[in-house]
Amino acid sequence: MTLHTDEIQLRDPFVLVQEEQRCYYLFGSTDENIWKGEATGFDCYRSTDLSRWEGPFPAFRPSPDFRSTTNYWAPEVHYFGGRYYMFATFGHESPDVRRGTAILVADTPEGPYAPHSDGPVTPREWECLDGTLHVDSGGTPWMVFCHEWVQATDGKVCAVRLKEDLSCAAGPPIELFAASSAPWVDPVHSAKHGTGYVTDGPFLHRKENGNLLLLWASFRNGRYAQGVAQSTTGKITGPWGQQSEPLYEADGGHGMIFRDLESTLWLTLHTPNDTPNERAVFIELADEDGTLRAMD
Repeated sequence: MTLHTDEIQLRDPFVLVQEEQRCYYLFGSTDENIWKGEATGFDCYRSTDLSRWEGPFPAFRPSPDFRSTTNYWAPEVHYFGGRYYMFATFGHESPDVRRGTAILVADTPEGPYAPHSDGPVTPREWECLDGTLHVDSGGTPWMVFCHEWVQATDGKVCAVRLKEDLSCAAGPPIELFAASSAPWVDPVHSAKHGTGYVTDGPFLHRKENGNLLLLWASFRNGRYAQGVAQSTTGKITGPWGQQSEPLYEADGGHGMIFRDLESTLWLTLHTPNDTPNERAVFIELADEDGTLRAMD
């Protein structure tokens, strides 16, 4: 089946560029209702033009004894060491193992993906989500993730070094920054969780001038928005400063950046932040003046 981008219900879009195949793979949270009920898995789509997509192809389906049955969120696929690794969020396994990011593996981009880490790589007692891979200039793999506001109140973006085989953490997590450190972020209010500040959807991008940027999402004026932080040292350990204004604030976020097969720089994110109407959009970016700018 071939579908246009606006026909695909999908949150948390992630694009894997395959130069040898001259195509793109689109991953995301693809369950019809990702908030409640039993999860199905993750699908992916394949395209040559970022507009028309073949699929869906079943990238991951849980085995009957898989540890989690709900909240399958934000799959990202990274090529590392000759294999394809999926970083994905899974809901609570038990009262002692809370929502977190696990790592799966496959030999082809479309899968099927199988568990690689032994459960979540994020701290098991933390409410976490949205892990992403970052390989530093020395070749060390890190996972950057969010410690959720529902537990931390002021949501955090954290990082943890990974073992070279990406099977587990190689040390304790470090905090990069809190949501409230960004001047553009407004608090959210929930009857269940009270008032707090949201972090989600981190993604690392190295600019042409060497600056290290970190995309992340929160809320402004009651709407989902895409922000940017920058490491003042160019290292994952920071310190991190926040841009004063969001990159995108029209009720969209959880973005990532990639270069297409013609080297054009793109931001993809989902908008609106409303199930079942969310869709991936593609916004051309300009890399200039030490930061990124969305093209008109």
